[in-house]
Amino acid sequence: MKVLVTGGAGYIGSHCAIAMMEKGHDVVILDNFCVGHEEIVKTIENIKAPGKFSGTIKADITDSDELKNVFGGIDAVVHFAAFSYVGESIKEPKKYYRNNVTGTINLLDAMLENNIKIIVFSSTAAVYGEPEYVPIDEETPARPINPYGSTKLEAERIIESFDGSGIKSVCLRYFNVAGADSKCRVGEWHEPETHLIPNILRSTFGNGKEFELYGNDYPTRDGTCVRDYINIEDLADAHILALEYLSAGGNTDRFNLGTNDGNTVLEVFAECENVTGKKIPLKVMPRRAGDPAALVADNRKAKRVLGWRPKRTLRHTIETAYAWEKKLTELRK
Repeated sequence: MKVLVTGGAGYIGSHCAIAMMEKGHDVVILDNFCVGHEEIVKTIENIKAPGKFSGTIKADITDSDELKNVFGGIDAVVHFAAFSYVGESIKEPKKYYRNNVTGTINLLDAMLENNIKIIVFSSTAAVYGEPEYVPIDEETPARPINPYGSTKLEAERIIESFDGSGIKSVCLRYFNVAGADSKCRVGEWHEPETHLIPNILRSTFGNGKEFELYGNDYPTRDGTCVRDYINIEDLADAHILALEYLSAGGNTDRFNLGTNDGNTVLEVFAECENVTGKKIPLKVMPRRAGDPAALVADNRKAKRVLGWRPKRTLRHTIETAYAWEKKLTELRK
């Protein structure tokens, strides 16, 4: 299968592109490189795999004209091209609606014009907002509390509505994605970096940063928030299974991707200290408004329908992230 990967120069897209190649698929990356990295694409170009890398297209999904000539020979689309900073989405909602919603409509229009009938969409647990219950299943009411979550939910609904036009889709709602490629070929590279694990690990590189822990009085096993950290390679596996599911005639659907468990903030800190062998300074601060005590996925539907199982441990996730962060310091020079 020849797969167009939008946003393939980014964190999740690059890992999934490699996984698809290793599974025997041909991959074409479409990216405008506003947040993706050309260095990542060059790495993917040189990977030897049963599938192959069939090229990069520099284009913007908000420009419908740029999409007209990119679908030659494409069999399916895996759509990652989105802005994803919650804080930025609150300050610049227009930017998020234009890219995440209008860009998705443009992509779907181009798929219809080129008779492409399969799309896997990169969505998020942010569509749930503050959930009514935990673990969160797919029937949990979707009530996003920021423009990022709202644009992802709107994109989901639009994609699913195109089922009536013959486009079958799977929307994958991720929880907290973490880690890096086990062979340290690609990894998380955000500017700025807002995720917990890479920021903890970077603090061990000599900048003396003191981490602020927001709240230690939650009703959890150690008083700190519980979040569901899903390994990036496990996540990539789910995209392969979603493609196979749709190719075999599966129906349009949505799935939560998480561990069905979760770890507290203090557990993540402790594992980072174990992996790095370094003590990380920590300062306890008051709770932040709107931070739920626990956000954990109910992943039983993905297990049952897609046959997906998360395999990697939190320690493995942090080990791969640490190896990548050390490599990234060299790439930035």
